[in-house]
Amino acid sequence: MSVLKRLNSVQIWLLLVCVSIILMVGVGGATRLTHSGLSMVDWKPITGILPPLNEQAWEAEFAQYKQYPEYQKLNKGMSLDAFKAIFYWEYGHRVLGRAIGLIFVVPFLYFWFVGRIQRPQRSRFLIALALGGSQGLLGWFMVKSGLVDRPSVSHFRLAAHLCLALFILAYVFDLVLSTSNQQRVAVPSGLRRIVQIFTVLLVAQLIYGGFTAGLKAGLGFNTYPKMGDAWIAEAALTLTPFWLNWFENGAMIQFIHRWLGLAVLVAAAVTLGTALSQGTGHPVRRAAGLCVGLVFVQFLLGVTTLITVVPLSWALTHQVFACFVVLGLTYLNFLVRPRAAD
Repeated sequence: MSVLKRLNSVQIWLLLVCVSIILMVGVGGATRLTHSGLSMVDWKPITGILPPLNEQAWEAEFAQYKQYPEYQKLNKGMSLDAFKAIFYWEYGHRVLGRAIGLIFVVPFLYFWFVGRIQRPQRSRFLIALALGGSQGLLGWFMVKSGLVDRPSVSHFRLAAHLCLALFILAYVFDLVLSTSNQQRVAVPSGLRRIVQIFTVLLVAQLIYGGFTAGLKAGLGFNTYPKMGDAWIAEAALTLTPFWLNWFENGAMIQFIHRWLGLAVLVAAAVTLGTALSQGTGHPVRRAAGLCVGLVFVQFLLGVTTLITVVPLSWALTHQVFACFVVLGLTYLNFLVRPRAAD
């Protein structure tokens, strides 16, 4: 409660938005893992707020679903009750997206008109609003890729959708920090470069995490650290030209994702080792230590998810915990960013 007392109403609102985004990432992950994401085959931003309200409406919705590849190739003969189960996951995901829009827009308009959002910050709030709107469009763009000829969405679009959600989370949390009394600190340029490398590696890992999820690449080679009996599976090298393996081959994408995870953990440890040269109690030391702990837990979650063959509970925990890693690194980047970057 003492922490909340130190926050003003704008910061509490923005933190509520952050919590909502984390919940959205979790519901989105559950929607994907329960194979529910293609159950709604059209996008009605306004009228789509209501689900089917009677049996006739459900039959019409189900008949529409039957016209698309997922039913025809994977779910032929599915019952209406089974359809309702997957429909409600995707429906909940979309309704939550609209709810987040309201959670952001309504207080934003209020705080703007009562002068609680300072003029220098207004453009950043408008950018956050635009990012939220683009996320909805990107989500439908992703779903459309699974309604054409194959019953799965493009792993490129899925990775973009996930990474944009995490970027919005980081952006909003940075707004919280920018409107707080948290002071940036002077750090050596070398430490700042190490944090930048750490950040680049984490971004690459998040992208390949999206690729791994989109291609269901975690369902094969469920051993660690080797892929079966080899450090790199032969299947990872089968596509031509060779560079295509890095973006289309599930085995290679899993190989990259597992070793990028270790690289991120090493980068976090190096960041902490360098930050320890700062004085005792220095905020960068604490932030770097937090990042190491978060990345280490995420690394263990990733390995556990792999070797247990991607059960819903572990896979969902791994996806949601990525949000906390992003928040930790956002805080570290905020501390080391030069004031001139404001």
